[in-house]
Amino acid sequence: MITALIVEDEDIIRQGMVYTIDWNSMGAEIVGEATTGQQGLEKIKELRPDLVITDIKMPLMDGITMVEEALKFHDFETIILTSYSDFGFTKKSIQLQVFDYLLKPVDRDNLRTVVESAREKLVEKRRKDSLLKQAVLLQPLSQLEQEGGRKDHLSIYTQKALEFINEFYAKRISIEDAAGELAISSSYLSRLFKKETAETFHHYLNKHRIKVSIPYLLSGNYMIYEIAELVGFSDYKQYNAAFKKYIGIAPTEFTQKMR
Repeated sequence: MITALIVEDEDIIRQGMVYTIDWNSMGAEIVGEATTGQQGLEKIKELRPDLVITDIKMPLMDGITMVEEALKFHDFETIILTSYSDFGFTKKSIQLQVFDYLLKPVDRDNLRTVVESAREKLVEKRRKDSLLKQAVLLQPLSQLEQEGGRKDHLSIYTQKALEFINEFYAKRISIEDAAGELAISSSYLSRLFKKETAETFHHYLNKHRIKVSIPYLLSGNYMIYEIAELVGFSDYKQYNAAFKKYIGIAPTEFTQKMR
């Protein structure tokens, strides 16, 4: 089910769309309505809809300006309600990559087709977003990122070990190498690192390598064995096993799902 907002200044058109159309059968729910572009912008901020269906010419703020401003803080799909006289505005809306256009008066069959297509796109986008979040928000890395990179709760040795990983992950490194750089014993660093990050040095290193590998995978410009080497794994089998461990699927399957 997707959520939708309708922004239309003509009461008959807006209320007819909100109250006389079976949105539920299209897999959609109307969560709000607005009569001006300014009111629509406020509703988008408040309701965060998946889909915005909007007229172009409205008081206070036109629909195109509303969409342009709203996209600065919220990602959604847009269906434009247009007429032949709106051609100049329609050209501008192309730059915003709106999902589709519906000519007024709105034909219900056309509306259903467009809304269902938008829903399919949104559902697929949700699936991809979920997969990406799983891939890039690897714990405990994400904890440090969500804190804006704050590391003041970590000891100086753990901070330096993290910096060592960030700088040298592409090489064949171990906790012994990091400990050597810090002039402390590897056993002490191992205990301290796990206590403060809830991960072993090895697991943290491999998670970081997997995270760094995601952009290479999505670019489509590298073979799996090349990516494995770029991020520090000894061979593609080791990379494949680590990817499955932390992401849940193989690298090739991941790229297929993200297409």
